[in-house]
Amino acid sequence: MCFHAQRAARALARRFDEAFRPLELTNWQFTLLVVLNRDEPPSMGRIAKALAMDRTTLTAALKPLERRGLVTVAADPEDKRSRLMTITAAGRALLSAAMPIWRRTQAAIEQQVASPDRLRAELRALSQGEHA
Repeated sequence: MCFHAQRAARALARRFDEAFRPLELTNWQFTLLVVLNRDEPPSMGRIAKALAMDRTTLTAALKPLERRGLVTVAADPEDKRSRLMTITAAGRALLSAAMPIWRRTQAAIEQQVASPDRLRAELRALSQGEHA
């Protein structure tokens, strides 16, 4: 089961990477922009936990987005040990351009799955079960 889940995850990532290539955006970068697209800037710890990754990996993933001016990372004024991430206007514009691509790609993939909602629910249950 693990082998097939890993292969499917890599295949999905490649498909979205290819779809986002014209925007010079990867599937993972798109995901980061989506989770950062909120009114209040989230902390690195909160996002790392939500994405089931460590802060070091998250920091490395954010670097290209920072270099492109799509996100900023700054110390939390209320807790200097914590870092807050903010999507910039350029990041929001790129995310807006990427959303129709995501929708088309997502719809095409869902056509290949008998029950997309059930699959999502089962994957969510598996990922949440890891922390139980």
